[in-house]
Amino acid sequence: MSAPANIGDLSALAGVASRQRPVHVICLGLSALDQVWRVDRLFAGQSEKIKATGYRTLGGGMSANASVAIAKLGASVAFWGRAGNDAAGHEMKSAFMAEGVDVENFRLFPDGRSSVSGIIVDTSGERQIVNFRGLFPEAADWLPLEAVARASSVLADPRWVEGAATLLREARARGIPTVLDGDMADAEVFERLLPLTDHAIFSEPALTAFAGSAEGESLAALTRFGCRVIAVTRGEGGVSWYENGELYRQPAYAVEVVDTTGAGDVFHGAYALAIGVGLDARAAMAFSAATAAMKCRHAGGRNGIPDINECLAFMRTTP
Repeated sequence: MSAPANIGDLSALAGVASRQRPVHVICLGLSALDQVWRVDRLFAGQSEKIKATGYRTLGGGMSANASVAIAKLGASVAFWGRAGNDAAGHEMKSAFMAEGVDVENFRLFPDGRSSVSGIIVDTSGERQIVNFRGLFPEAADWLPLEAVARASSVLADPRWVEGAATLLREARARGIPTVLDGDMADAEVFERLLPLTDHAIFSEPALTAFAGSAEGESLAALTRFGCRVIAVTRGEGGVSWYENGELYRQPAYAVEVVDTTGAGDVFHGAYALAIGVGLDARAAMAFSAATAAMKCRHAGGRNGIPDINECLAFMRTTP
């Protein structure tokens, strides 16, 4: 069934915007640096040199983008993650700080190497990407778990499995809502993390790879892991979720799409914020869908993310 949100359900968010209702979210996972070249045509597959018409570097990564979204929306957020003590690591750290993200536990390892992607994009928007995942210790024993006590909610992606399991387990023990960004990962990763997750939100490709399909039956089947909410984002098809034995759907908001890069990450960040402030899943899905839609009107994964008041105004006027 469809579940459009009543704007009255979102009143708690206005309290966040006015600083009357403090909320703090911890995001853990991947931070990457994207080096993007604009070209007239892609490589043809042979040894060759092509001329770039533009170049820029952009911060990326699932939980990293989610943390920036939370900061831009107007809430307190900390990013916990790993990078190398190299130029890319310092550039990512500076970008977080410029957005107001707490990076005390974004560790730059002296012997580590940051995750970096080289991306070339042609005039039609087609891309070729090469990614270096990074090199850093898997151990999470340095995380300050006592800090979880002040979190309103936590969000993890599956790129740092040991860190995600450690954070989700600690939050679960403290009764703090846990959110998992279900991006592409091996089945054993989800089998480890889902039992620690209250709200699991998959992409369609990730859900299909893990559960065999992205249909409602797959969402229902995953309740065996004990999650309260199992969801899948479908781009312009909105988001579907299974909760309390029922299947629900939140339609996508109608906008002129310029760039969908990072839209899923922004959705997850907005959702973790909404759950942290006490919204139910129905209202949280609507707010997250609106935030992601507003981002899609702008180029880049972190451009165009609204603050809470802008998002609430958008939801009042946009079908």
